[in-house]
Amino acid sequence: MMGVILLLAFISLVAHPFVKRVGRRGFLVLGALMAAAFAVFVALAFPVFAGDVLVEHIEWIPQLDVGLTLRLDPLSAMFALLVTGAGALVLLYCAYYFDDTELGVPRFAAVFMGFATSMLGLVVADNVYLLFVFWEATTVFSFLLIGHVARLRTANSAALQALMITTLGGLSMLVGFVLIVQTGGTPLLSEIIADPPQGSLVTVAVYLVLLGAISKSAIFPLHFWLPGAMAAPTPVSAYLHAAAMVKAGVYLIARMSEPFSDVPGYRWTLVILGGITMLIGGFRALRQFDIKLIVAHGTVSQLGLLVMVIGVGDPRATFAGLVLLFAHAVAKAPLFLTVGIIDFSTGVRDLRRLSGVGRRFKLLTTVAVIAGASMAGVPPLFGFVAKESAFAELLEVGHTEPAAYVALCVAVVGSVLTVAYMVRFIWGAFARKPGVPDTPLVTRVSPSIVIAPALFTAVAVFYGLASPLLDPLLRASVPGTPLGDPEKLSLWHGFSLPLLLSAVIFVLGALIFFPARRLATTMSPPSERFSGSHAYWYATHMLDTIAVRFTSITQRGSLPFYLAVILTVVVITLGGTLLSVQQWPDEIALVSSPVDIPIAVVMIVAALFAMRARTRFQGGLLVGVTGYGMATIFALHGAPDLALTQLLVETVTLIAFVLVIRRLPAHMAERPKRATRFFRLALGLGVGLVLGAVAVVSLGARVADPISLGLPQLAVEGGHGYNVVNVMLVDIRAWDTMGELSVILAAATGVASLVFLNTRVDQSPHLSRREARNATRAHLLRVADPEDPARRMNWLLAGSNLRPERRSIILEVVVRLVFHGLLILSVFLLLSGHNAPGGGFAAGLVAGLALVARYLAGGRHELRATVSLDAGRILGIGLALAVTMAIIPLFFGQPALSSSWVDVDLGPFGTLPLVTSTLFDIGVYLVVFGLVLDVLRSLGSEIDEHEESDNAEFAEEAAQ
Repeated sequence: MMGVILLLAFISLVAHPFVKRVGRRGFLVLGALMAAAFAVFVALAFPVFAGDVLVEHIEWIPQLDVGLTLRLDPLSAMFALLVTGAGALVLLYCAYYFDDTELGVPRFAAVFMGFATSMLGLVVADNVYLLFVFWEATTVFSFLLIGHVARLRTANSAALQALMITTLGGLSMLVGFVLIVQTGGTPLLSEIIADPPQGSLVTVAVYLVLLGAISKSAIFPLHFWLPGAMAAPTPVSAYLHAAAMVKAGVYLIARMSEPFSDVPGYRWTLVILGGITMLIGGFRALRQFDIKLIVAHGTVSQLGLLVMVIGVGDPRATFAGLVLLFAHAVAKAPLFLTVGIIDFSTGVRDLRRLSGVGRRFKLLTTVAVIAGASMAGVPPLFGFVAKESAFAELLEVGHTEPAAYVALCVAVVGSVLTVAYMVRFIWGAFARKPGVPDTPLVTRVSPSIVIAPALFTAVAVFYGLASPLLDPLLRASVPGTPLGDPEKLSLWHGFSLPLLLSAVIFVLGALIFFPARRLATTMSPPSERFSGSHAYWYATHMLDTIAVRFTSITQRGSLPFYLAVILTVVVITLGGTLLSVQQWPDEIALVSSPVDIPIAVVMIVAALFAMRARTRFQGGLLVGVTGYGMATIFALHGAPDLALTQLLVETVTLIAFVLVIRRLPAHMAERPKRATRFFRLALGLGVGLVLGAVAVVSLGARVADPISLGLPQLAVEGGHGYNVVNVMLVDIRAWDTMGELSVILAAATGVASLVFLNTRVDQSPHLSRREARNATRAHLLRVADPEDPARRMNWLLAGSNLRPERRSIILEVVVRLVFHGLLILSVFLLLSGHNAPGGGFAAGLVAGLALVARYLAGGRHELRATVSLDAGRILGIGLALAVTMAIIPLFFGQPALSSSWVDVDLGPFGTLPLVTSTLFDIGVYLVVFGLVLDVLRSLGSEIDEHEESDNAEFAEEAAQ
């Protein structure tokens, strides 16, 4: 199972370039691979239906009880066969449905395969947290599939609506799972079902899980998203909304119905909600003129029937519900595919404009009529067998459970509506209508496009005639079904009450069709004022309004206001907490070393002068003094790594600040009012006192030995390094470091997006090193000729591009001398950081400072000549290397980010330790280096270019 899911996941990753290269024929290959997965599960199903259960487990996060646990029992096997079999047929259909010139087809193929993989993982996942991961993956992929046609506003709106509804339901389901796991003590769904926990907390948890299930399966009052999702391409509707995604909620309800059916209100909740959904869907289907919406509302109606029958909570009713589920899938999917063929060939879906289509598509008409007849429950099709089974089981269960009789009555009324809207669909799609000209064909379709819907219909016919073959399989899927009963699935049970009900349903359904056809054209459409869709629109509209008003109050574009709000909250929350704390330390040592006193005095004086600064440069420089003072304190207290990092970060920050203020007025704005100054002073004092008190209380409240005492031994034994700080960053807490790398990339992207107008890629003319050397050689030759008026010495690659008034020979010489030394120093810090002060972060900053020196001496052309690679690529390579080093240990049976090492004996030169975490540190180095380069490109080179352009325009205007 795990191998199949991983293979399908890999196929979904390569599907985009594959289909992009071979065109729509790639769907045939993808369909064949999905069919192969179907064959694998067929082979696995034989022992499963014989009584075995296949379980695969891989430890993931044992501390949180999260593991990759897959379980194949008869129920999950049936759903796995449905997911893979239907997926293979729909992919076959896609090969003839799409056109090679259509935009987004490769992306569609990749997303479709990703959805199928997620759905397969959902039905075989046994760990509830893993099930939730697959559950939300189907939500995301369905959002992408529904919004496939990005130019359609309706598709985007429907995709967002489906995403919000199903995501909120999924989150509530997660909370329910967490409560059940905490109560039952196990995250495995099979163990929860075998021994369900009890209690009021479990009752709440069950209803939270049900909320997720009904949101996924479009059950009232969350049913409105499914018809809107019909804006998706037809293959999406056929697979997600008939055979796969909406069945996920039904699958979960089928799992939970037996163990939790005695939860107060469980049965009646599902029966009532399912019954309302069935009736609403049926009535609305009779009012539609779009044949796709007829099928869509019919799907909502049938989903209500499934939830209602399975929700009765008896194994016999669950058995009947599963029969209905598979009968619905093999009948509803070809109806959607039929709509797609009609829409593709005629460009029309309005039944008032469709006429004479049946005579032009005789085979398609036959397929659709059979599928519609199966949906309506006409013998000898599978739909008839399923409906008879449901009626019989509900009658039997009703002797002990009144909810079953209610479900039976609603099912009969809903089935009458089903017959009526199925007749309406067949008539509207294929019949020749008086006074309506035959619909012309605008596009020729391949006859092979009918293969997929025909195969679906063939299954409906086969299992209608051979339904006893399916009986033992579905019995095995529902534990508790009495095995001594005669065959429940059969085409003929003799004259009985269910057969009489079926006859009444056919007659009433046919009679309702004719007046409904006339009323639909004369009556106004139903009001949406009190519908779920209107409630959703009203809620989102109010949310948008509140967000806009709240944003207008809080997001003023004023940095002082933002800081004031943040710091005020800090003072109030932390200050209030400190006032309630009674564990103050007995002694407080204000100074740990006499050297701290002059450093503190310098920092305090710098902070005070920063408050009185009149220019931005002066203020920034004085603030930097406080940072350098902190670095000095770190160094004096035995933290060289922190001191080095603080020193480098403060330098890079100061340089970035100077680059930014070039485009700002030199002097600060007018002095604030007296009240504002007093408020800022009070706020600053409050923050300082509160944070100082937090530090004192935190240190004084410690009653146990700190974990840092064991870090040196852990660093040596677990990370093979003597620099505890670096080993923690790249090994012990490398997950945090990886998250910080992602934040750095986000920050770099944000800065670049604010500065670059079109693209962050440096498109200025590139000066190669050969060209630079040739230019330098030519200048050296001119220096030897005292008569040459153009002689100039170039110490940098792009020195010839600098204007004489902006050059500093001393600075160029110094930069030329120290640049390579800084790079060597950065490499030294990188490689030695595992056992000595340094590491990838500090080394990357040193290399970045080398670039800063090059830029300050030679400008943007020098920066471009020094590093020709794009900063975004360097950032991406660094993060990719770090992530790769995190994943590789998994292939060797080790936890992620595990380190390995080997000591290489260099003879008289000692021993060279090679640790795999060093490669992770190289990724950190590249990310930091790329960040500095990106800052220089955005805040330096790009602003330089803007300034030069502004100056040129100003000179041109002055000349005119």
